[in-house]
Amino acid sequence: MSLRILIVEDEPIISDDIESTLLSNDYDVAGKAYSCTQALDMLLTRYPDLVLLDIAIKGDKDGINIATIIREKYHIPFIFLTSYSDKETLDRAKPTMPYGYIVKPFKDRDLLTAIEMGMYRFSSENNTVPIIKENIEQKNNVQLTKMEYSILILIWEGKSNKAISEALFISVNTVKTHVKNTFEKFGVRSRNELMALLR
Repeated sequence: MSLRILIVEDEPIISDDIESTLLSNDYDVAGKAYSCTQALDMLLTRYPDLVLLDIAIKGDKDGINIATIIREKYHIPFIFLTSYSDKETLDRAKPTMPYGYIVKPFKDRDLLTAIEMGMYRFSSENNTVPIIKENIEQKNNVQLTKMEYSILILIWEGKSNKAISEALFISVNTVKTHVKNTFEKFGVRSRNELMALLR
């Protein structure tokens, strides 16, 4: 399974464009939320690994309020996508400690770079213990193949499926198969659940 990304964006055209960019770069879209209510529901039910979060979202909460909830309750990385770069908005956004802040309009490359950098930073901050194959197999009562273990280390480092395929010289589909098998062995549904279990 690829990195699962939740898109919180109330402009359908922008949301569809982001989805297309993610899918064409081997990411999975956990869902597209068009309001704060949908976003909070999808956070609870879709198990995203990362959230792309518009600040000016429809509903009684804005993206900054949702970011605070994500940080306190879900402990997953999020990246702001916004038209606002004024000092007041930045001052409100900073305490939520986003893993990126992209000002619209943006290029696909800007988005993909922000995702890679954000996941790397999140992984570095949260995965300080090295993964030793024998220890995790014994602790979790699982048997990993050599390739599953290699992929697990790269997931631990915050790498996307595409980056893993390039590092190991295998296809993205092969990576997805190994990740799916690894999720099944550990009984998890997302990369963040897997990382939390290994910590």
